[in-house]
Amino acid sequence: MFADGNHRIICDLHLKVYKSLQILEVCFPAVNASADDLKVILMEIRDILVKVDHTLLSPTATWEEIKALCDDAVLYKTASVCVPPSYVKQCADYLHHRVPVCTVIGFPNGYNTTFVKCDEARSAVLDGADEIDMVINLGWLKDGKYDEILAEINEVKAHCCGKVLKVIVETCELTDEEIVKITRIVSESNAEFIKTSTGFSKAGATFHDVELFKKTLDEMKSSTRIKAAGGISSIEDAEKFLALGADRLGTSRIVKIVKSEGLL
Repeated sequence: MFADGNHRIICDLHLKVYKSLQILEVCFPAVNASADDLKVILMEIRDILVKVDHTLLSPTATWEEIKALCDDAVLYKTASVCVPPSYVKQCADYLHHRVPVCTVIGFPNGYNTTFVKCDEARSAVLDGADEIDMVINLGWLKDGKYDEILAEINEVKAHCCGKVLKVIVETCELTDEEIVKITRIVSESNAEFIKTSTGFSKAGATFHDVELFKKTLDEMKSSTRIKAAGGISSIEDAEKFLALGADRLGTSRIVKIVKSEGLL
């Protein structure tokens, strides 16, 4: 649509673009954007938001902060809110099915026993969770206990009672070979998603991680979907992750950008 430089300028000054065509024409006469161009930009942002798990997992999160997260998720029509397990019931009651509720189990280190993870999943579903993000046992992966990992994922999935399960593999702690191996394991399981990161380790998602996921899943002709999470800090990041094959984005920053710049 635009040259890369002009598109970047427009992304950086969305508010002016959205306020009126006249302002855009004054500020960027060379761009010569039409009403159709603006509709495409708006659509691109909406297409990103519907793939965002709007997230707040801070250990100090208060109900007022969680409630504000829910309000923004409803307003901007995100894929879900992702909240600590202790807030799932309040969120489910407050949202009343307006936005799906996601939570985390075995979080953030993944070394809970399988029994505990299953109990956490069952409890979250009973409280009203629609989606569960579980952390694998990374030590098992390092020890080559692949059958145990697969069995645990499927046991947790059985306790999700039909709800969506995403499997967090903490890619920043893994070699490329380990990423490929765990991608194959998750694709063979009953989980719907593989997810890059907790956001609580030394790094979040990278483009390389998602490329490896996508390449491996394509080779296996797998229907497993990809969630990138951790460190997604700009609209451009979000667009790139989605272009590389991510189906979901775990982040709070995209909504904050849209909100602060008045993009919608």
